[in-house]
Amino acid sequence: MLERFYPDYEAISVYKIDYEKLYRQGFRGIIFDIDNTLVPHGAPASRQAVRLFRSLKAIGFDTVLLSNNKEPRVKPFSDQVKSRYIFKAGKPGKEGYEKAMKMMGTDSATTVFVGDQLFTDVWGAKKAGIRTYLVRPIHPREEIQIVLKRKLEKIVLYFYHRRKKS
Repeated sequence: MLERFYPDYEAISVYKIDYEKLYRQGFRGIIFDIDNTLVPHGAPASRQAVRLFRSLKAIGFDTVLLSNNKEPRVKPFSDQVKSRYIFKAGKPGKEGYEKAMKMMGTDSATTVFVGDQLFTDVWGAKKAGIRTYLVRPIHPREEIQIVLKRKLEKIVLYFYHRRKKS
């Protein structure tokens, strides 16, 4: 039952993923969450984020930012990293993920999703059949509803890690 929330991969940071390896494995599109995945909640794009997206483009990836936030939050970030975006995405519904794949011309076999939350990011991507990377949240400051979800995530991750060991 909890397996629907299990990520396919984990990374300490979005900036520590081996994207060249993913490209060699046949992935061509990456869908990213923004807040607490690429930057702290509400922060503008950092130099590190801009460099990441520049290097992804050089490797050959297409990208889409997928956020439940409103456009005034998502568009300026998108403009800074030069990526397309979907705002008010309705995660964990699969429609936003499917729309992102259509924008990139990829499918579930050639797309990977990177985010920091199990119950929105990972679950939604898995419903769309996309491989998932769960990264650690960048900053501990979060909205109250996310803080509450983090407590439940710890339980799910406990069973996930226990299963991985066996």
